[in-house]
Parts: sequence; structure tokens; C-alpha cells
Amino acid sequence: MSGEILQKYFPLFAQGAAVTIKISAAGILLSLAVGLLCSYIQYYKVPVLKQITKAYIELSRNTPMLVQLFFIYFGLPKIGLSWSRETCAVAALVFLGGSYMAEAIRSGLEAVETIQTESAVSLGMNRYQVMRFVVIPQAMAIAFPGVVANIIFLIKETSVVSAIALADLMYVAKDLIGNDYNTSEALLMLVVFYLLILLPVSLLASAVERRIRYAGYGA
Repeated sequence: MSGEILQKYFPLFAQGAAVTIKISAAGILLSLAVGLLCSYIQYYKVPVLKQITKAYIELSRNTPMLVQLFFIYFGLPKIGLSWSRETCAVAALVFLGGSYMAEAIRSGLEAVETIQTESAVSLGMNRYQVMRFVVIPQAMAIAFPGVVANIIFLIKETSVVSAIALADLMYVAKDLIGNDYNTSEALLMLVVFYLLILLPVSLLASAVERRIRYAGYGA
């Protein structure tokens, strides 16, 4: 293992990490939005939309992300929808992540006892106020561990986007191994950079979860 090679590879992996973080951040935020919408539809059993949402969740959770990515990147241009590699990568993350977020949030919503919503209504709250002040705070506290697990899962799933030649961490590692044959150095840098991205997320999530527990939510 050569220190000079590691030093040479560092800027390349830093660029790959920037791409990975950018795609992950966009994919996670949009996945949360999709998950919230889908869980709301399921929670209130909205006619027609509930069936569509259920079909989407089953399709998303039971097909590999690589297949979804290939369909978006290679299939959609056949019907006139041609997007950049980054957009396709984010779309694939959202398609997969939205369903997992929806199930995690739905479980939190359904864990809130009905008597609490009924009590809120009896106090004069409308549906919006009940959701905002009673249901969502407790539901998100309950769903928090599942949401965090999904966030970490989605960050790791970004490694799949190298299949469409997007220069993320995995693509950089494979490219350097193929060109320079410095396998040990490239893999070490790959592991280090994924740890640099994922470890702070995991530590921050643990700290937030402890604060939620001490505050009494989700008990």
C-alpha cells in the first residue's frame, strides 16, 4: 500500500464524494416528501389514490434499484423523456426511497392512538390542526428510527448509479482499479469516504433519537 498513491487518489475520491452527497441529499429530501404524501393517502384511505399508492409501493419495494435506474435512464428516452445522469439517479432514489419512507411513516401514524385524535377533535381542533399538533409529532418520533435506517440505506444505494457512468464514489473506485490496478488503495479510499459520509449521519441520528426519547415522544 503506497502513501503516494493514496495522496494522488484523494482529490478524485473527494469529487466522487461530492457527487454522492449531492445525489443522496436530493434523493432523501424528495423521498421524504413522497413518503409523507403516500402515508397521508394511506392513513386517510383516500379513494382511488390509496390503490395507486399501494401499487406503487409494492412495485418499488419488490424490484431492484438497478432495474429501476435502467428503466429510467434507458427506457424513458424511448417515450421522449430524456434526463441527465444526475436527474435519473435522483429519480431512481426517490422511486425506491419514497416507498420505504411511506411505510415507515405510515407505521408511525397508525401507532398514534385514536383516542388522542378524538380528544383533539372534541377540543375544537380541525383535521389540519389534529395532524400538525397531535398526530405528526408523535408519529415522526415513532417512525424516526425507521426513517434514519432508510436514509442510510439510500446513501449506500447510490453506489448503484455508477452503472450509468455517473462519477460517484463507486465509479471513481472502479475506474481507478481498471486503469491503474491499485486495488487495495482504491478500495481503502472507497471505504474511508463512505465512512466519512455515513458515520456522522448515524451519530447525529443516535443523538436526536436520545433527545426524542428523553422528551417523552414515542414512549
